[in-house]
Amino acid sequence: MAETSLAPIPHPGNEADRLAALASYGQLDSAREADFTLLAEIAAELCGAPYAFISLVDADRVWHKAAVGIEPAQAPRNANYCAWTVLQDKDLHIPDLRLDPRTSAMPATLGEPAFRMYSGANLITSDGMRIGTLCVLDTRARTLTERQQDLLRRLARQVMALMELRQRDRELALALSAMQRLASEDGLTGLMNRRALIEALQREVERCRRMGSALSVVMIDLDHFKDVNDRHGHAMGDAVLRGVAATLRSGIRAVDIAGRYGGEELCLVLPDTGAAGAATVAESLRAAVAAQPYEDGGHSVSITASFGVSAFDKEGKNSADLLLRAADEALYRAKIGGRNRVAVASA
Repeated sequence: MAETSLAPIPHPGNEADRLAALASYGQLDSAREADFTLLAEIAAELCGAPYAFISLVDADRVWHKAAVGIEPAQAPRNANYCAWTVLQDKDLHIPDLRLDPRTSAMPATLGEPAFRMYSGANLITSDGMRIGTLCVLDTRARTLTERQQDLLRRLARQVMALMELRQRDRELALALSAMQRLASEDGLTGLMNRRALIEALQREVERCRRMGSALSVVMIDLDHFKDVNDRHGHAMGDAVLRGVAATLRSGIRAVDIAGRYGGEELCLVLPDTGAAGAATVAESLRAAVAAQPYEDGGHSVSITASFGVSAFDKEGKNSADLLLRAADEALYRAKIGGRNRVAVASA
């Protein structure tokens, strides 16, 4: 039957807040979980019902987090019994769906699976928002006992407790990720800080030793950076550092690692890249840095950078410390050679 022939289902007066609360749990369109399915199975068993759902009432649909007795499929909100349940403070019990004017014309009442009985307990957030239901259904018209209705309500509270636990787990994971990022990220440039950079380089060195793969390090120093701070102020110096960092990020691969080694000195770790390839990358970045104007407060400056390249060598530069030292020595040669150039450490 077309949806237009159904009894219209109004929305709660707090619909915007209710939908915001629902979205905050992050469960809509999420993966099926055994813990939610178990609660639906217990509801079906306790109520002697062949069907049970954990249903979330979204803006224009009802989406099932768990289902028993039928494949979970979302339904239009105007064609689902649970849309009536969230309108009332009390749970909704309809012994015969065919005799209730709210549900008699719904597709699941008239067609397959031809439901007759519905009993739904609201899923209520801690601040009183009704975001969905734990419901059981039967193809026989009947009434649940008071005991069954009470157990259904109590199980609905367990569903909410599980949703809140999942929400806290996500928040904790996000907080942990943010803490890890703060611990490993340079606050000004967004690149790795020195400690995280060296740890990443050490891991890549170990991988080289195991796999026999190539690895290069590029040290970068901004030419005459002190003059930028002295002439234009530290705000402009910060803008230059941020801009150069963005130029580096845009010019390397996703597997490459960029970090702030200290002050105006930056560093790249290039896995699976030999000295020649690293020199090519460095030259491309050198040209990009020199071509990019850096702006702050309506003022613009240009800057160049010097690059020093070293490559992993089983017989020589075979540790993180030696790679960094060799790249730093090459960087020194680039600077005394006139700056704004790339120098490669000798093999």
